[in-house]
Amino acid sequence: MENENKNVSQEPVSSSNEHEVRVEKVEKMRSEGIEPWPYREPITATCQQVKDEFVEDGDEKKYDVAGRVMTVRLHGKTGFCTIQDRSGRLQVYIRKDLVGDEPFVFFKNYVDMGDIVWFSGKSFKTKTGETTIKVEKFKLLSKCLYPLPEKFHGIADIEIKYRQRYLDLITDAGSKQKFIKRSYIVRAMRNFLDSRDFLEVETPMLHPIPGGAAAKPFITHHNALSSDFYLRIAPELYLKRLVVGGMDRVYEINRNFRNEGISKKHNPEFTMLEFYMAHEDYHFSMELVEQMFRNVVEKTCDSLQVPFGKYEIDFSKPFERLSMKASVMKYANASEEDVSEANIDKLIAKHNIELENKGASWGYKLVALFDEIVEPNLIQPTFITDYPVEISPLAKRKEDDPNVTARFELFIAGMEIANGFNELNDPFDQAERFKQQAVAKEAGDTEAHHYDADFVLALEHGLPPTVGVGVGIDRLTMLLTDTQSIKDVILFPTLKKK
Repeated sequence: MENENKNVSQEPVSSSNEHEVRVEKVEKMRSEGIEPWPYREPITATCQQVKDEFVEDGDEKKYDVAGRVMTVRLHGKTGFCTIQDRSGRLQVYIRKDLVGDEPFVFFKNYVDMGDIVWFSGKSFKTKTGETTIKVEKFKLLSKCLYPLPEKFHGIADIEIKYRQRYLDLITDAGSKQKFIKRSYIVRAMRNFLDSRDFLEVETPMLHPIPGGAAAKPFITHHNALSSDFYLRIAPELYLKRLVVGGMDRVYEINRNFRNEGISKKHNPEFTMLEFYMAHEDYHFSMELVEQMFRNVVEKTCDSLQVPFGKYEIDFSKPFERLSMKASVMKYANASEEDVSEANIDKLIAKHNIELENKGASWGYKLVALFDEIVEPNLIQPTFITDYPVEISPLAKRKEDDPNVTARFELFIAGMEIANGFNELNDPFDQAERFKQQAVAKEAGDTEAHHYDADFVLALEHGLPPTVGVGVGIDRLTMLLTDTQSIKDVILFPTLKKK
């Protein structure tokens, strides 16, 4: 028994002897025939329901509640403790003459902060006006073998916060509320799309060929098929196959994986909403995205003016729209002639921008200027349109300008939040762009697309005019919870092994 219990965890979170003390309590309980992790006890209410249902001068109502013990204050033959369940916290009052001598001694000797305990009793209000349960019976449901941290501060505790998210959720109500709000955000997006005749679908996570975005994939191997597969970087090419098949409005909310760096805005595993609709274009989808964002903010925030860091993001006003070239002209204080193919190198040099590829095309140079000069200034919701063809291998060219695509990205607070475009449905054009991407890959571009012959075959069967949009759920949650690091809105962010 001693050996079994004292090796519950290989890495104690506390350097004190509290863990050993609690393990000894477990051993004593079991020697007395008491199970520290017994079967369930029925509950009739949450902590919040007890508070909500209390009626002054009404009949005392009996409740069975259960929660984690967050505070304990014993004074002789009486005591108070605070328990916490999914709805919040509630005070309970325990008295020796009500519960009996032995149970009171057990509570005093064996119940610690962090334990999960079932209580049965009637509600009343203390002199200070706090709704409380007067305990008649109780039962230990789950023994906690470590003391709970009071709060997080400092680098070491941040590590605990991410690696042991359960401790963060138990002790930090604000952090827990962010994840509850995240769930509400996703629900609001689902409801918005469902109400507009979209169908939620699921597509593969394992891809024989990576595609749908410019990114470096994770590679794995399937033994039975003796083949390498790739964790998906985007569901795009599969969702468009469904549109070919006649599912004109589809969406998916799921994980993508990109073998790239980790930062405050990037996690290798992240959640995206992607939706596709036939017989509409990117102008329509910009309107739809703006409506959806406003609807989500209305459903999940107190106001359409949302604080984020030192800014206040205003979702009540129409989102600004600028072409990429116009945005560079605006924020670089440049003329049309300055951003022309003949003069763009001078503008690049003026702003001390280093190009990885010295022989880069005009489109790549325009994007470099945009990334450096424009993107950090896009605080209020702004649609940037007309992306160069070179960086948009799956987007349809604009009818009046074949050098750019019918594409937009939505930026808020200097972050890209959404990306959408008219889908390229010409199989010959798509095949040629795949070939160009394959050449780039051979030249060392690890993020370039592979040639996907199966997708080209699908296009040869006829993809109707279609627009698609992707929305980053993690970054949107950051915005709507005033959170500066993506790790704080992902329950279990990717971390280096200990």
